[in-house]
Amino acid sequence: MLGAFALMAAYQQTSFRPPAIPLIAHDPYFSVWSFNDRLTDDWTKHWTGKNQALCGMIRVDGRTYRWISRGLDGVPTVAEQAVSVGFRTTVASFVAGPVSCRVVFVDPGQISDPASLAWPISTVAFEARSKDEKEHTVEWYFDVSGEIAVDRDDQEVTWSRLRVGGRDALSIGCDDQKVLGKTGDDLRIDWGRAYLVPFDGGQTVVGPSETTRSAFAKEGRLPISDDLRQPRSVDDDWPVMAWSATIHVAPEAKLLSVGLGYDDLFSIQYFFRDLQPIWRSQGIGLAEVIQQSADHAKESLAQGLLLDRAATESLTGRFGPEYADLATIAFRQCLAAHKIVRDIDGTLLMFPKENFSNGCISTVDVIYPACPIFLAYNPALLKANMEPVMEYASMPRWKWPFAPHDLGTYPKANGQVYGGAELTEQNQMPVEESGNMLIMAAAYLEKSNDKAWIQKYWGKFTQWAEYLKQYGVDPGNQLCTDDFAGHLAHNANLSVKAIVAMACYGRMAQALGQKEVAEQWTRLAKGFANEWMKMADDGDHYRLAFDKPGTWSQKYNLVWDKVMNLGLFPKDVYDKEVAWYLKHQNDFGLPLDNRATYTKLDWTVWTACLASSRSDFEAIMAPLYKWMNATPDRIPLTDWFDTKTAKCVGFRARSVVGGIFMPLLLRHD
Repeated sequence: MLGAFALMAAYQQTSFRPPAIPLIAHDPYFSVWSFNDRLTDDWTKHWTGKNQALCGMIRVDGRTYRWISRGLDGVPTVAEQAVSVGFRTTVASFVAGPVSCRVVFVDPGQISDPASLAWPISTVAFEARSKDEKEHTVEWYFDVSGEIAVDRDDQEVTWSRLRVGGRDALSIGCDDQKVLGKTGDDLRIDWGRAYLVPFDGGQTVVGPSETTRSAFAKEGRLPISDDLRQPRSVDDDWPVMAWSATIHVAPEAKLLSVGLGYDDLFSIQYFFRDLQPIWRSQGIGLAEVIQQSADHAKESLAQGLLLDRAATESLTGRFGPEYADLATIAFRQCLAAHKIVRDIDGTLLMFPKENFSNGCISTVDVIYPACPIFLAYNPALLKANMEPVMEYASMPRWKWPFAPHDLGTYPKANGQVYGGAELTEQNQMPVEESGNMLIMAAAYLEKSNDKAWIQKYWGKFTQWAEYLKQYGVDPGNQLCTDDFAGHLAHNANLSVKAIVAMACYGRMAQALGQKEVAEQWTRLAKGFANEWMKMADDGDHYRLAFDKPGTWSQKYNLVWDKVMNLGLFPKDVYDKEVAWYLKHQNDFGLPLDNRATYTKLDWTVWTACLASSRSDFEAIMAPLYKWMNATPDRIPLTDWFDTKTAKCVGFRARSVVGGIFMPLLLRHD
């Protein structure tokens, strides 16, 4: 393996401008971003937009520069050259006087190893190299505000020190610890504790932000001792955990690193069982977590950079550099919108949060658009997403013949919190979610050959297939996943989902050796597909709704017929739709349908996959790349935006951007 120095020296800077830059991307609570082009333009923020300040400075031969954070009196910014975002790292490259520098934020783990993804500590690596081959004294500074451990700035925090393997670690957390005490959308965690751990020596202190930062900026030192006035509210002098270290470079590079972590104590409440983080459920203590993180910091850095380079080269080779850019920013965001845990029996579970759409947990029509990333890289994670839904649907409390919409409000997956006895087709998505679960189950089976899991829930899959047979081909007045557009009867795209899902049920039956059942459902689905082509036909395209001539919509659900090679719809259907889409694009994308100029990012990528030629695929994708670089909304990727103005309509930081990886599932890309 190449050393971290060699990898960093050869690191290829990306050319795109992310709407927001992920720095710490673990889960819906531990998630810190920069919403600007330059890390020095403003404070870093939680994905919700609330400040969670990271501050960084560097002194070179006695002169101080600021490399991350908003303005500090008398401290100039570094000459920032670039910020590059990869699958697991973000690299900030800059010049501070006669020294070239890189700071790398490394998220832990690899998608092939779920337990490693759940590791609670990120590595922040600091590299300095002399530009003029002379010796220079370099002093690094990095701090983390107490904002990272509270929901509101008027909440009180306490801080402490612990000694681990000769290292002096700092922690900070909310004084009033109500573990798993809140549910909702626009919230930050206020239980557990954040940790700052020097991996390669240096000084640490906890103190008021202005005092601590000014001492370093002016004199290159930290205050002598911690400020012990606690508990106190975060907005009372803004306490920070700070680290500083001094090195000499001449001319070879020097590398230092620290760990920034969060121990949430308990992560998810799952049917009233409070589940611990994976590492703690495996009997690993916090001290061991810190020790392992420190011991493997350079290895994690090298692995992260290697992964980034390999992923970029692979995606660029298959789909071009612009697609690679879009997929790269989506990768971090998708994973960070989930929490991974194990149930008390060791079953792997993965819970997405509906970020800025309503805060639901394990929403089926959020799992569905995200599933391509898991099918492409680790199907076990798709199973981990579906398992809680299947368990809920199998309980006596779920009395309905269709699949549930969600499991509650994050972080409590105790069952739906709305509807109750009044649960009807009008406040659910019966065809949508039943179809989603059948399609995902069949796709998972194809990738994993996990027949035992399919057999375990075969009764439910059969029930949902029967429901779709009765109600799915010509859906009633109900919601689909695009619920922001309201109820719609005779929805042609929703009908496609039902037809594809019935064929997927037949495919699963075939895998289980149920030949007659498989043949029956395959014939049924093909017959319904023929009916659909007549009902939806509108001349040179297919309608939004069967009873609405002169309308149109993206038929993104068709993509599974192609991905699964079901043979339901002839190539003519795809070609006719794609030809229509190419005539109706706006500057920043293809509208979702004729009713508005907004679109969905995930669905547009799926629709592009319907194209028979590479040129048509690229023609539908090109406005999305333009949008990503032009959108005025400096937030983590939205998946719902206007195709004329490039502005966000709603949603941000959602896991559904995992749908951008749909092209990887095509047999002929």
